[in-house]
Amino acid sequence: MFALRPSQTALLSQTLQGARRSPASAARLWYLGDLPLGWLPAAHDAALARELVETTLSGSRRIWRTTHWPAAQRSQVLQSAAERLHAQGLIRGWRNEQYSYWGDTGGQPHPGLPEHFRLERAAFRFFGLRSHAVHINGFTPDGRMWCGRRALSKATDPGRLDNLAAGGLPADETVLDCALRELYEEAGLPESLARQVRAAGHITTARMEAEGWHEETLLVFNLLLPPDVQPRNTDGEVSGFECLSLDEVMQRIVARDFSEDAACVVAQGLLHF
Repeated sequence: MFALRPSQTALLSQTLQGARRSPASAARLWYLGDLPLGWLPAAHDAALARELVETTLSGSRRIWRTTHWPAAQRSQVLQSAAERLHAQGLIRGWRNEQYSYWGDTGGQPHPGLPEHFRLERAAFRFFGLRSHAVHINGFTPDGRMWCGRRALSKATDPGRLDNLAAGGLPADETVLDCALRELYEEAGLPESLARQVRAAGHITTARMEAEGWHEETLLVFNLLLPPDVQPRNTDGEVSGFECLSLDEVMQRIVARDFSEDAACVVAQGLLHF
């Protein structure tokens, strides 16, 4: 369906190669026992040490010595710490929605996979934790892509170009259910069409953002839309949709119009269509 030119393949490959960046030299890696959890900027490290009294320093490592606790107890203590930091104005964009923390699952997670803990999604970047998200590329039969424009009210990447639909994977929701829900909420697509999504692999992005260390495994899907179907947003998180030719998609990637994660998802989807 897509006859990529060598220059386009090179651009998409370069986009994926730049998905993971190194943390600042001043950041500290913290651990749950021997399990690395995430990178903490100096101010976040100090806040964590203040709010999680079970942490200790061992050389350059900060260790949360709670491996003997059940996951529910870790969840409760970490959630309480996050709520205190939110009350102090240090964690913003509170969503009242929790993510499961699994670390690196090596593929698609599912609710039956034992979690290390769960936590308010807005706190994941502050604590440098790896999250999971579902992203869907939408294609037309003639080789164009439907892309959404993020609403200006979005807490992250407001106004930037996005995939057809995307969203974080909440605790207790399957990957497929997340895809179906996001396709309805963000693009107004019925379940009968949404169920035709096809997996296109996954990619993990990592970089330092203003909120903290962002590390997220993006579970990528492709969906072919009939020519008479036009996406429409239902939840206010997308300001509109654009149907772009392949050349226009490449131009928008170069211009950094796409959010960084969305650009990686476009690249993954096109290279693994």
